[in-house]
Amino acid sequence: MAARRAVYEAQRAGSKQAEAAARARVHDAKLALGERGRPYWDAAEPAAQRLRIEASLRALLSARGRDKTICPSDVARALGGASWRSLLPLVRETALELEARGELEVRQRGQRVDPRKARGPIRYAQR
Repeated sequence: MAARRAVYEAQRAGSKQAEAAARARVHDAKLALGERGRPYWDAAEPAAQRLRIEASLRALLSARGRDKTICPSDVARALGGASWRSLLPLVRETALELEARGELEVRQRGQRVDPRKARGPIRYAQR
């Protein structure tokens, strides 16, 4: 996993700030995969589900890179399996909260848009 390698490299370089950022990436990946927090096979409470969606959004965006985007369905598919469509409203709602906090931006045709006014396909990008 790239995030774990980043922790090792930051430790070797002696950079506490880089190590903290890399550890946050590892935490997001583990939370998104269901290795931390409430087990993914248990019925999830909405708050636990939102945490996992947030972590998945951050992990997928981090894995894609700075100028790349992801689709809301990427997150829903990663978490929902065969019933991913039922997660889309919660993914979009959670992404709106992250956008309001300044953690991601919503794009349409490569341009930043107001997610509440956008019609048609949207994508998420790192800020």
